[in-house]
Amino acid sequence: MSAPANWQVQSISSPALTLEILPEVGASILNLRAASGRPVMRRVALEAVQTSSQSACFALLPYSNRIRDARFEFGGETVQLRPNTKDGLSQHGDVRNRPWTVTRASDSHLICDFDSRDVADLNWPWAFTGRMEYRLHGPHLDISVTLTNVDSRPVAASEMPAGMGLHPYFARTQDGLEPLLTFDAALTYDTDERNLPTSGARPVQPAEDFRTPTAVGTRTLDRVYTSWDGIARLDWSPESSPHSALILTADNVFSHLVVFTAPDGSLALEPVSHATDAFNLAAQGIGGTDMKTLLPGQSLAGAVRITVEGEW
Repeated sequence: MSAPANWQVQSISSPALTLEILPEVGASILNLRAASGRPVMRRVALEAVQTSSQSACFALLPYSNRIRDARFEFGGETVQLRPNTKDGLSQHGDVRNRPWTVTRASDSHLICDFDSRDVADLNWPWAFTGRMEYRLHGPHLDISVTLTNVDSRPVAASEMPAGMGLHPYFARTQDGLEPLLTFDAALTYDTDERNLPTSGARPVQPAEDFRTPTAVGTRTLDRVYTSWDGIARLDWSPESSPHSALILTADNVFSHLVVFTAPDGSLALEPVSHATDAFNLAAQGIGGTDMKTLLPGQSLAGAVRITVEGEW
């Protein structure tokens, strides 16, 4: 199958990078490449894209990751969503496969907006808007994410649980070399067979610790970290010259980092604002999940910078 004919690719560039966006598919990133043509995120062919799952990066709004049984308690009420996974969870929000509107476009800057009030079958009981802003300058891609509660019901009913994140997949192999991964996060979560936390965060064990540069190798990872300093780094041949590196820097609102080895061999480093299933954990009185709530008119916003360094 090929991508629908109405999907238009929006491109922006800087002297170092070229970015391709699919507004019709959640304002997701199709490709991020260096000027040499080398992929920074995983290489994606437009004709292979059916949903954002095949893209290079997609947005997570109005929450990130999984919700147990697509249900949680909030404000004294049970909120039941439609499951969207085969194991009965609600996962990754409800914007990543929706059409977004391009509201600003220039050679190096793109803004896309989403309004849930335009969607008849939204899988979320509160009204919200989202904004994705992409800006290239030099070796940097800056991605800004904004989530705003625009619900118009009385305040008691319109206070909204909220979260957000990004799900980028990075190309791992460069010139046949695997990178070393480094990030400073002291805590992680134990999970069950559906990758849902069974308790609050606990200290990392040596095999889970990436505070010193470590090769991912053949291990399979799908783990959420917290007490993260907001920086993650991939280094290829760090002891030699020339070398190449990629640095992800996230604002403080992105307090958690998901590390996922994708089946296609890419590596997802996902800055997110809360723990997996944070709404249910918070309802159980478990702290440290960073669940947020927004009153009407309030926003949750943050930026992530991706920088290429060295030879690309």
